Amino acid sequence: MKSLNFKLVYNILIFKNGVLILKSKEILLIEDDKAITRVLELEFNHEGYTYDISANGREGLENFQNGNYGIILLDLMLPEISGLEVCRKIRKVSSIPIIMLTARRDITDKVIGLDLGADDYITKPFEMEELLARIRAGLRRSKKNNEEFKLLELADLSMNILNREVIKQGNHIDLTKTEYDLLEYLLKNKNLVLTREQILEHVWGYDFIGDSNVLDVYIRYLRNKVDYPYSTKLIHTVRGVGYTLKE
Repeated sequence: MKSLNFKLVYNILIFKNGVLILKSKEILLIEDDKAITRVLELEFNHEGYTYDISANGREGLENFQNGNYGIILLDLMLPEISGLEVCRKIRKVSSIPIIMLTARRDITDKVIGLDLGADDYITKPFEMEELLARIRAGLRRSKKNNEEFKLLELADLSMNILNREVIKQGNHIDLTKTEYDLLEYLLKNKNLVLTREQILEHVWGYDFIGDSNVLDVYIRYLRNKVDYPYSTKLIHTVRGVGYTLKE
């Protein structure tokens, strides 16, 4: 079993689907500046936050993968893996709020960070009260998302929004990003008939210009993974209109 690095005495072990993971914590700080890290540690302890700290991008990604956090504070300039690359990798699999911390004031870095999926951006040196206010806002948003969309279910199919895990009849189903986005949209609108235009606009974007047959192709991909290997068929065609997900 891969060794776990316990940073705080109040880490508690829990099992999830037979796998050992860390207890959920509120903050993951990925920062290599020891002075800033120490100041933030003191503030987190004073506010009563639970947290983990990573001193480089690689360790930050490992902590993210092994834990369950409410928000990430991410330095832009990190050793081993840059903050921008860490943000890009995390955003591929999670919608967790990310606040980027950086000493660079270049507007280009800010735009790139936001384009990669960061939710907020604060420049060093920062006012601690401002940062704490942004953390509180991010944690509220994270809690709301977790409560509303943590698990989507229909019949024997389930999707965990937090870790993008899809399971049917106990089997894990591997999906590409587009397949996942399509299934997520169908699940969030289960039992509703969705037009082709609605699906294309939501999954491929409002500015989508291309062959609308791409939708039929990806519906076929999904059926091959979600429907055909199992007795329960959930994806249904509504001729002349679009598709629906229902029992």
